[in-house]
Amino acid sequence: MERQELIERILLDEGRVSVVDLSRRFDVTTETVRRDLDQLERSGALRRVHGGAVSRERDSTAEPTLAERTRVRSEAKSAIARRAMEVIGPRFHGSLYLDAGSTTQAIATQLPERLSLAGGQVEIVTHAMPLAYALAGTPDADVTVIGGRVRTATAAAVGADTVRSIERLRPDIAFLGTNGISASFGLSTPDPDEAAVKSAIVGAARRVVVVADADKLGTELLVSFARLDAIDVLVTDAAPDAALAAALSDAEVEVWIA
Repeated sequence: MERQELIERILLDEGRVSVVDLSRRFDVTTETVRRDLDQLERSGALRRVHGGAVSRERDSTAEPTLAERTRVRSEAKSAIARRAMEVIGPRFHGSLYLDAGSTTQAIATQLPERLSLAGGQVEIVTHAMPLAYALAGTPDADVTVIGGRVRTATAAAVGADTVRSIERLRPDIAFLGTNGISASFGLSTPDPDEAAVKSAIVGAARRVVVVADADKLGTELLVSFARLDAIDVLVTDAAPDAALAAALSDAEVEVWIA
């Protein structure tokens, strides 16, 4: 059916669809849309969620590799990285923690230039191997790498030793990635070991800056690792929907749009 093919295309572009929105787009009843979504779910094209559907890539345990994520929405992630680094003020000479992820990798790419403008000496800590490699030799920074078992999917260290090492730190600013952020579930990720590391970062940092492109908004993965009120700033490339925006406001989280 042509309408179902169009729904699949919308999912491919947007990652999520709502019954009400599709009803308006196609000028059909919500019951018709629900039947379409049911058929598409049976065929394996999507997964039904409350109020609509998401692509199979958004299953609660789905986790693309770092290489795959780096190729997706790269321009948006670069813009988010530029905006996020505005927290690094003139003459900043404190400490930064960089979480693993494709958006934090965009930060690592741009960070040396930003630090040269700031003019201070900075201590950078990360458990992400690609970020450590990218930042090694940065003139205005010393880089500390936290070790552990390196996961293939994220190229980042995880495990009890990694968590304990992070818990002994107190970085001034942490740039944190997330696979999902929602009003009711907070920040989430598919893997429990990754969640434990992210939770430790949130608990350690003086200021937590979450960087997440619009695909992550309203999404819930298997493991929640932080409540909204545990973070200070969310930097994204699109305004959150009404429910998430209200929850972020109640949690006193600053929302910066890149």
